Amino acid sequence: MTNSIADIIESDVIMMIGSNADTGHPTIGLRLHQAIDNGTKLIVIDPRGTDFARRADHWVSVVPGSDVALLNGMMRVIIEEDIYDHKFVETRTENYEELQIVTEKYTPEYVEKITGVSEEQLRTVARLYASPGKKCAIFYGMGLAHHATGTDNVKCVANIAMLCGKMGVPGGGVNPLRGQNNVQGACDMGALFNTLPGYAGLSRDDVFDRYESMWGVTLPRRPGRPATEVWDAIHDGEISSLYIMGEDPVLADPNANHAVEALKKIDFLVVQDIFMTDTARMADVVLPAACFAEKDGTFTSTERRVQRVRRAVDPPGIAKPDWQIFCELSKKMGYEMNYESAADIFAEVASLTPQYKGISYSRIEKTGLQWPVPNKSHPGTVVMHIGKFTQGLGLFIPEDYTPPQEATDSEYPMLFTTGRHYAQYNFGSMTRKTAGITRIYPEALAEINPVDADRLLLSVGDWIRITSRRGEVKARITVTERSQVGTVFIPYHFAEVPVNQLTLNSLDRLSRSPEYKICSVRVEKL
Repeated sequence: MTNSIADIIESDVIMMIGSNADTGHPTIGLRLHQAIDNGTKLIVIDPRGTDFARRADHWVSVVPGSDVALLNGMMRVIIEEDIYDHKFVETRTENYEELQIVTEKYTPEYVEKITGVSEEQLRTVARLYASPGKKCAIFYGMGLAHHATGTDNVKCVANIAMLCGKMGVPGGGVNPLRGQNNVQGACDMGALFNTLPGYAGLSRDDVFDRYESMWGVTLPRRPGRPATEVWDAIHDGEISSLYIMGEDPVLADPNANHAVEALKKIDFLVVQDIFMTDTARMADVVLPAACFAEKDGTFTSTERRVQRVRRAVDPPGIAKPDWQIFCELSKKMGYEMNYESAADIFAEVASLTPQYKGISYSRIEKTGLQWPVPNKSHPGTVVMHIGKFTQGLGLFIPEDYTPPQEATDSEYPMLFTTGRHYAQYNFGSMTRKTAGITRIYPEALAEINPVDADRLLLSVGDWIRITSRRGEVKARITVTERSQVGTVFIPYHFAEVPVNQLTLNSLDRLSRSPEYKICSVRVEKL
């Protein structure tokens, strides 16, 4: 997030796109509801009729996968009506002319054909977001990022925020809601295939030199393998061993059968996890890890806040904190990692990562700090990009609309999408062990619009088979107008309804994230 959770209350306008914070991020969702109660205007861009959509001043029910066309259309209206922030664009950005050229063809008529959004609504929400003098924030989630055009979607969000001068101000900014706890921290530490810790590029010889000098090793200076490309590499014979930590690709990966077949083929599989997941059951070796309450360390939240985590209880049995497992393995493999504690490791992180340089355990003893914290006296950065961007000028990177990878046809005439229920978390390895949570939401229900239910002669509670080009699942239905006509929605928390056997493993060209959110399916009554 460029901004902070606490300044949500300061926003005059909030535009939420590809996110249902009630189910995915309920504590932030509560802050958003409080802002709405206090008079903040809300624009929701979402195919589903969520509770936020029903509370919105403007619910923009787009055709799934058409976000780039919609955002380009809004920008064209803002430029055409001359309501963009001239001063911000002229003094703080570059490549505006290219943005004008790319968005020119996204007339309201053209956009309506792609998105289903009327000219009147397009102009209304564009004018509201661009409101001069108003503090306008954008919040987005995995519904925007989990597409084969996910990076295009995110670039368009950044483009419209800069065009309207909504960056670098409290109550504004671009605020991605991360998919899981400490995803922000993992990315900060370099758990990406194409960056170093602190998001340094692989061309930064000075950064490599610093690591090599401290660790006494020579590091490979090339991109890693994106996690989503591992399965093809196994099938192609390029990878023969795999170490999986805290992931359950048997349930979680798109086109999950493809991943399962790869795991069956691999020579040696190690899984490090806190539970015996479906993936762990396939492993040659399982390394039992401590959970968050059984170890010390830090988490970095979606608002860039670095916070202490303290051990409350001892790990069960032979389970150990992840860092201890890594250190012991490294010693077995011939390289000594002689850390004594999580605090030792964090001190090294702060010495090597510019954003963390001014953070220490003593400074976050009671309250976390938001990076960047460039020195020991810096109070942390509540709002990013005040006055200037990290690279100086903000770069407009306009993108054209690309249709979803898989269109509906006569054989697979409906669209399928997934998401969360507020009572469950991810693939249920933790929440489904709790009886009280199970009582709230005990099974995966397929949401179908009443029009589709009538057409398919379906009633609430009927069982259906949902088939894609990759697999099939069975589920009971609930009939609701939350889902668009022609769309089926199922939460992905339940192993009994392994929805990722249906989803598409087509990848974004830059992030290599998969197309979780759209594929074409056939629905049959059982």
